Amino acid sequence: MKNNQTGRSMVEMLGVLAIIGVLSAGGLAGYSKAMFKHKLNSTMEQITMLVTNIRTHFGTQKNYAALSETNLINLGVVPAVMGNTSGNLKNPFKGSVTIAKAQARNGVDNSGFTVQYSGLPKEACIALATADFGSGAGSGFVGVDVGTSSTVYIGTGNQVGTSGQEGFTAATRKEGQPYTMAAAITACSEPATVIWKFY
Repeated sequence: MKNNQTGRSMVEMLGVLAIIGVLSAGGLAGYSKAMFKHKLNSTMEQITMLVTNIRTHFGTQKNYAALSETNLINLGVVPAVMGNTSGNLKNPFKGSVTIAKAQARNGVDNSGFTVQYSGLPKEACIALATADFGSGAGSGFVGVDVGTSSTVYIGTGNQVGTSGQEGFTAATRKEGQPYTMAAAITACSEPATVIWKFY
C-alpha cells in the first residue's frame, strides 16, 4: 500500500517563516523611518505656526510683556494637539515645549520671545538646528541654540540656561543664522533641547 502524503516539509515551513521574518523586519524599519519623518515635519509646522501666530497677535503691541503660555493657549495660538495647559505642552517627540518672553535686543526687556523644544532625538535636533527660519533683517529670527535643558543659552544679555556662558560663539555662527551641519552634529546629544529666539 502506498502512503501518499501532501503538505509542506519542516524545511519548507522554516524557509517560509524566514522570508516572512525578513519582510516584517524591513517593514518595521520603513515604518519607523516614516514615523520619524512625520514627527519632524509636524515639529517644523508647529514651530512655524507658533511663531507666525505669536508675531501676529503681538504685532500691534510695543513688546511681548503680556506673552505667557496661558495667554497663548486662551488666544488659540497653541494648537490643541500640543496640549492645553501651561507648562505641560508637548512636541511630536513627546518632549516638553516652553514659550517665554525674552530679550531680543540688548538692554530691551520683553523685546522678543523664545520657543524651546526639549526631549528631542539627535537626528531631530540636527535637522531643527540647521533649519533656516529666516536670516533676513525683517524675518524676526534672532537665532537658535542647542544643548541640554540646563546648558542652552541664546542671544546677548539673555540667560536661558544655567551653564554660565551666553551667546552664539560656541556654534561658530553669526546671530540670526542656523547651525552649520558640522556644528549641529557636535552640539546635539540625546535627549536634546533646541531653543529659537524671535522678535
